[in-house]
Amino acid sequence: MRIVKTRASLAEEQARLGRRSVGLVPTMGNLHEGHLSLMRAARERAAQVWVSLFVNPLQFAEGEDFDAYPRTFESDLAKLGSLGVDLLFAPDVAEMYPAGVAEPTQLALPSLAGELCGAHRPGHFEGACTAVLKLLNLVQPQCVCFGEKDYQQLTLVRRMVRDLNVPVEIVPVPTARESDGLAMSSRNGYLNAEERAVAPELYRALRQIVLEVEAGNRDFATLEAGALARLAKGRWDPDYVQVRDAELRSPAGSKELRVLGAARLGRTRLIDNLRAEAPR
Repeated sequence: MRIVKTRASLAEEQARLGRRSVGLVPTMGNLHEGHLSLMRAARERAAQVWVSLFVNPLQFAEGEDFDAYPRTFESDLAKLGSLGVDLLFAPDVAEMYPAGVAEPTQLALPSLAGELCGAHRPGHFEGACTAVLKLLNLVQPQCVCFGEKDYQQLTLVRRMVRDLNVPVEIVPVPTARESDGLAMSSRNGYLNAEERAVAPELYRALRQIVLEVEAGNRDFATLEAGALARLAKGRWDPDYVQVRDAELRSPAGSKELRVLGAARLGRTRLIDNLRAEAPR
């Protein structure tokens, strides 16, 4: 596996590669099975698998965990090597943002960026999509793989690519889960033993809504309120539980739905979502 840390070195690798296709997996490191599933998906679609590792300061609001975010470079390298990843692009902040991050050029996103997680993390999606667009411009991959766990980000990236005519295929990959249903996340490492034991409750609350919806219940407001109450009775501080359509608009009349939720457990903010098929 080749490791490059500058845009100039990345351009040299592109020139050496010629016309061979590249599948890109953007990450912030601290890799787990969810990330590895993205790399396997990229391997199925492209001749080369390139991974980026960049903890992007623009997607962390003031007071969030940018400084504390787990950085596990050596163990990440071992996992990438075990999968036969061809190249790792690991720039620092100055390489990605040469003019600095005080007043960066950023994208203006649709109103969805201020809803759901965006309502609780102002500026998060603008910062995340800005970094993704920069990576797409630098790497110029044939496809880029994203996990469905971050479904709102996936939806906004799809919109960005479509609206800005970026020539890349967006590949969604199903959420990787622990045996008890908890969605895999780098932030799961923040949970203490007691919190980890109750963490799957978020998944179970969303799963209950899926079962109700697929049985024909379309009283979404009552289902959402019930899930929020269920979480609030425990140790959770819920941000939201909502049912929306596949594009994260109003669910009214839609057959394919997404049930999404976010809640804090101690100092850890967990998110999850599930697909539901409403009967006609």
